[in-house]
Amino acid sequence: MDFVKELPTMSDKNNRKSPLTFTAIILLGFAPGLFWLWYFYKKDKLEPEPKSYIIKTFCLGMLAAIISAVFEMPFGEYTILSVVLVAPAVEEFVKFSVVRVTMYNNVEFDEPMDGIMYAASAALGFASLENSLYLLGNFGLPLSDLVTPLPDHQPIGFFSLFVTRAFLSVPGHVLFSSMWGYALGWAKFMDKGARFRFILQGYILAVAMHGCFNFLAISSTYGALFLVVFIIIMWKLVGKRIHLALAGSPHIKKEGYEPLNEMVQNRNEE
Repeated sequence: MDFVKELPTMSDKNNRKSPLTFTAIILLGFAPGLFWLWYFYKKDKLEPEPKSYIIKTFCLGMLAAIISAVFEMPFGEYTILSVVLVAPAVEEFVKFSVVRVTMYNNVEFDEPMDGIMYAASAALGFASLENSLYLLGNFGLPLSDLVTPLPDHQPIGFFSLFVTRAFLSVPGHVLFSSMWGYALGWAKFMDKGARFRFILQGYILAVAMHGCFNFLAISSTYGALFLVVFIIIMWKLVGKRIHLALAGSPHIKKEGYEPLNEMVQNRNEE
């Protein structure tokens, strides 16, 4: 991490807002998102999506972050309503819309796992831009107010902020969005009536998880401890959904048995 240590401090008035500093922080902001994108892409074992589509969805996720910020501005900042309800509802809806509008009807979207993969791509594009803006805010650099006007720009907390967001906030966006991504992946193979209900359930669950995460993140005392426990639970939920999505892939056939048909039938009957 020598690269991080060499970033100029707040006392370096001339260097603080230099193009080099700005570029370095942007790269650091995107690094966790690219790592987690690679991690989830490797989970799509049976029929990996075209990398060009993954990159496209990642970039659209960045656009979703900007759109979400615009819609959230009228509600103000640092209120329970905006942090726990408005932000999760808006952000998950915009990320969902990106995938639903651009990829859902694509011929490459042909198995349940694809819903999770494209949700992860959009979520990580969103989270990477957001992460960069938070890190810029820590240094008091331009554009940081698009996310949060951090009042005390203390460089001593930069590394802690980077690590915390890299392992909690950035993958957290994937964990939230995987709920509606999983639903969207299965919905393509369902009856119309069951499809809407299942997607709605996934969206509501994503918003609820996102809201709980935000609430714990701003809570004092035991908030951090509960946040870690909550993240572990979310990882288990997503892991189970990835397993079920892969097991239900139409690309799996064993002795003439296609698990997708049985799973879809069961969900249509729910």
